[in-house]
Amino acid sequence: MVDGSGNGYLSTVCDYVHLNPVRARLLKADQTLESFGWSSYRFYLQPSVRRPSWLRVERLLGEKGIPKDTAAGRVHFGRLMELRRKAERSQPYEELRRGWYVGSEQFRQELLAMASEKFGANHYGAQRRESGEQKAEGL
Repeated sequence: MVDGSGNGYLSTVCDYVHLNPVRARLLKADQTLESFGWSSYRFYLQPSVRRPSWLRVERLLGEKGIPKDTAAGRVHFGRLMELRRKAERSQPYEELRRGWYVGSEQFRQELLAMASEKFGANHYGAQRRESGEQKAEGL
């Protein structure tokens, strides 16, 4: 779960996902992120008519300071991601690796409130434990 409040969480998560091939050493130094065939990243660099209909790029571009989905904006996004790729080794992603949500404490509380209403097959130990603790504190 990612907080959509505009605090950069979406950008952090998307960067993490798009840079997975770098961390997994699936790309050689001379290969671009765009060349990795098992990622949606390359579609972010294409005009909307060439993208899958489900892929929405405007929000991520906006979080990167790119106001519109234009050819120049997509080129800028590609440059930003290649720069992030070079800086990848210094980026801490512990929150994404260990946590079950990315966002503020208020966002966490909202998720716990929703989870406490009904657990589904996709709710795991951390959510169940925290929801139980929240219920206990309420009592």
